[in-house]
Amino acid sequence: MDLGVRWKLHGDGRTPAPGAVVRPDERLSWPRTAGLGAQHVVAMFGASFVAPVLMGLDPNLAIMMSGVSTVIFLLATRGRVPSYLGCSLSFVGVAAVIRAQGGTSATVTGAVLVVGVVLFLVGLAVQYFGARIIHATMPPIVTGAVVMLIGFNLAPVTASTYWPQDQWTALLVMLFTGLAVVCLRGFWSRVAIFLGLVFGYGISWVFDRVFGKIHSVGPGGQPTDHWRLDLSGVGKADWIGLPTFHGPSFQWSAVLVALPVVIALVAENAGHVKAVGEMTGENLDGRLGTAISADGVGSVLSTALGGPPNTTYSENIGVMAATRVYSTAAYWAAAGFALLFGVCPKFGAVVAAIPGGVLGGITVILYGMIGLLGAQIWTKSGVDLRNPLNLVPAAAGIIIGIGNVTLKFTDTFSLSGIALGTLVVITGYHALRALAPAHLKTQEPLLDEGTSSYDAPSSGDSGSTGSTGGSGRSGGSGSEGQRREP
Repeated sequence: MDLGVRWKLHGDGRTPAPGAVVRPDERLSWPRTAGLGAQHVVAMFGASFVAPVLMGLDPNLAIMMSGVSTVIFLLATRGRVPSYLGCSLSFVGVAAVIRAQGGTSATVTGAVLVVGVVLFLVGLAVQYFGARIIHATMPPIVTGAVVMLIGFNLAPVTASTYWPQDQWTALLVMLFTGLAVVCLRGFWSRVAIFLGLVFGYGISWVFDRVFGKIHSVGPGGQPTDHWRLDLSGVGKADWIGLPTFHGPSFQWSAVLVALPVVIALVAENAGHVKAVGEMTGENLDGRLGTAISADGVGSVLSTALGGPPNTTYSENIGVMAATRVYSTAAYWAAAGFALLFGVCPKFGAVVAAIPGGVLGGITVILYGMIGLLGAQIWTKSGVDLRNPLNLVPAAAGIIIGIGNVTLKFTDTFSLSGIALGTLVVITGYHALRALAPAHLKTQEPLLDEGTSSYDAPSSGDSGSTGSTGGSGRSGGSGSEGQRREP
């Protein structure tokens, strides 16, 4: 059985020939492959390592399980879809809501484990029925709205938890990170969040030496005099050791909060598979269901041990585009580095020591970027917000999600925020569509038209999706594109 672990040497093994790419089943020399693997780990450091810290989970276990999940993904896709799996920031809002309701780390991982199971089942459905099942249930107006409300729901976390810990450091980190994202080029722009973290560490250390301790809300939630950068835990941590494991705990209220993230994860996977297919010149649409299921399996395994969920990571698309190296051997190397970091508690202590003010500046940009990905989905799909069938459910759901509106059913059961907003968007859209006049029923394809047609699938295509990762063409849906009745 071909597991995709045999690679042909590309050319002389040094660099791709002019205009050529290193395909997934090829590799450069092993030292260069190892270097590319390390580059992929660094590329996903900023967001994927910050996410478990924001979720209150062990960063050592997070990086270890990201390596394990990457191996599962590569084996499941037979080495056809190069990808590194990291913790999606979409889960940060879920964790914040669950903890605000009194949930523990076990409650968080239990709720997200259920998301992993559902994601696995969605992948099986896509593999069997094709992408039409996604198109039918989650058109772009729904997907974009849910991604948007998940991101913007996090705004109070930044405003009330991280920013007040050190407002001036947060402001400087926000400005530096924003400049890095906009002004840097190539690989460096892809690791702008990581550079912002390094800058924040340095500024916090300088401010401690110049101004002394700061009086503000500390990690414990109470105003105290404390150092901005406390590295005492780093000195006490061992160089080698296993991370902390814990089992999941299941609560229906937490599960309902977490389930909407499935929509964001399907969008992320669809975008990743389509983008990689376009860059390599290979039709990977038939692998979408397998990719989604593999993400689900990796997330279930990680959360069962107390780690965060994992999904395909967009930063690595940028690395592949810049280097033109799509070899899955590099991702095996990245998984190996992740496993090594996972058994180094000192590394985890460094990550856990990120100052609150630094997280304040970083999360302002990160959370906003998550929310605006929803707008990007609408833009790429040509969603017409002048159409009340699109406008009404999206508007209502987003306000409910961002404002944490609560609908109380009994003394012990209620829906609010992300869960209620998602329910309003999905049920509202489909209910209104069933009642709307025919001229309003213009349905757009999932995420980004430009790369596929559901009406005339190519030979061997099990259905197709669009891309958040960048299509080669602009979609023709909405008010200007081809209109199709379902």
